[in-house]
Amino acid sequence: MEKIKEVWFADGRIFVRTDQGRVHSRPLEAFPRLKRATEEQRKAYTIEMRGQALRWKEMDEDIHISSFYEVAEPEPNNEVAMLFMRFPGLKVQDVAQHMGVDESLLEKYLYGIRKPSPKRMEQLRSALRVPEKAM
Repeated sequence: MEKIKEVWFADGRIFVRTDQGRVHSRPLEAFPRLKRATEEQRKAYTIEMRGQALRWKEMDEDIHISSFYEVAEPEPNNEVAMLFMRFPGLKVQDVAQHMGVDESLLEKYLYGIRKPSPKRMEQLRSALRVPEKAM
């Protein structure tokens, strides 16, 4: 497996260069903690697991090189994003806490990086008191 040799951020993305000279990239939406982080916080990483992973101790964020092999890009016009657009004052942190889910997971749903299960979608609608037919 490739090993991470270099990391940089540009245009809302994280890039890695490997020991095989390949460059891989993912949108920061795939890693909400990094998206929210300052430039200084993003630079405070270490390469771990013999080049297989990145670690941001301060943010408690870990990214394995395999995360860069995913080809799916964000889908911004998803059902979760539409719900949050209906309620512009909502804070992801507050909704996640109310639902009892990790804020980063809810952000991944919001950005279209991950798709919630039907059960999770119902939990979100219930938390926001939005009936399924209203969507």
